[in-house]
Amino acid sequence: MSVPSTPSVQAPPFPWLGLFILAGAIFVCVTSEFLPTGLLPELAEGLGVSESRVGLLVTVYAGTVVLSAPLLTSLTRRVPRKVLVVVVLGVFAITNIVVAVAPTYEVVVVARVAGGLAHGLFWAVVGAYAGYLVPKEQLARAVAVTSAGATAAFVLGVPLGTALGNALGWQLAFLVMAIAVIVLTVLVIFFLPPVRHVLDLRTGEIPLPARKDHSVPGVVVLCTIVAVLMIGQNLFYTYIVPYYRLVAGFSEGSVSVLLFVYGGAGAVGLVLVGIVGARYPRASLAISFATASVAVAVIGLFPEQTVLVVVMLVIWGIAFGGGPALLQTRMLHTASVRVRDLASAWFTVSFNVGIGGGALIGGLIYDGIGLWYLPFFETAVVAAAVVLIVVSDRVQHRRRVTVGRPKPLESPL
Repeated sequence: MSVPSTPSVQAPPFPWLGLFILAGAIFVCVTSEFLPTGLLPELAEGLGVSESRVGLLVTVYAGTVVLSAPLLTSLTRRVPRKVLVVVVLGVFAITNIVVAVAPTYEVVVVARVAGGLAHGLFWAVVGAYAGYLVPKEQLARAVAVTSAGATAAFVLGVPLGTALGNALGWQLAFLVMAIAVIVLTVLVIFFLPPVRHVLDLRTGEIPLPARKDHSVPGVVVLCTIVAVLMIGQNLFYTYIVPYYRLVAGFSEGSVSVLLFVYGGAGAVGLVLVGIVGARYPRASLAISFATASVAVAVIGLFPEQTVLVVVMLVIWGIAFGGGPALLQTRMLHTASVRVRDLASAWFTVSFNVGIGGGALIGGLIYDGIGLWYLPFFETAVVAAAVVLIVVSDRVQHRRRVTVGRPKPLESPL
């Protein structure tokens, strides 16, 4: 008599289409956020303000995210995730149109505030979306796919927007951005799979406040590291265009090429994350950012050595390009499923504290002591973040060893 075989449980197929659409949404989101950086001189001239005031548009945008993301995430915690993605993309489209037709700097500021409100909610939702589409063992792979959208924004979005703005005017660049957002919104509506994000309680289980979740301390430490890293990066990168022109001596036409080079190097860094980062996630994080700080220091020391600056730019791009994917993967592994959306919101807040704070600090340095000093400030701040990464990893390792160590036998006396 034959024993019936147990049917094998087949893993669901990897959701390539949904992840690629998320990557596209991230592409338009990141490009919208950083487009003023690439068009900083043109915006300053067109709006009749200083370049440092245009740099503050990044600060305003990021500051709005910081103040609104956790609250909006809590208020919309039961709204379907796909619906929220569609809504925030619609807001992105409208704000880009408003910036394109804005008659004054103040109108642009209002549009950036509205964009910042949408941005914070967007990342709180999209940052956790991949975690609902795939099992935990596929998180690194899924995050690498969605993170390609941010990398593509630096490879293609910001450089193409900069080139378009230089050739035909910054208003047209923002209109094209709005059209791209509308196209992505249509793709999300028809092809992004909906997800179930509310975790049902087991019978008799009492819901605990998010602050009492066991994973919260790890999330707080990671968000602190992210904020410090992004402050260091953006106090220099926000003003990279005037730095290339005024300090390094590159021509206006070559700046777009340099942005392409940096973005392309970031894409290489993202590929390396998929190859090396999955095997050595902690070491990769510290080594990548340490390498970036060294490369930026060399740029600051030898700004007029054109070949050396380009080589260091490539190294900087490779080293920093895979960093956000490593950080996002660590966040999804650190946060429990119960607090994943809220952790994504705070993760977004920490990124934007760094982006906005970095742009603000960089602008103060620019106006105060000059562009020349910006690379050295980035080097110091990113190096401090690397120290935080190493120390936190050591502390976490010791805790795991202590928890896993067998308790000594109690004395019978």
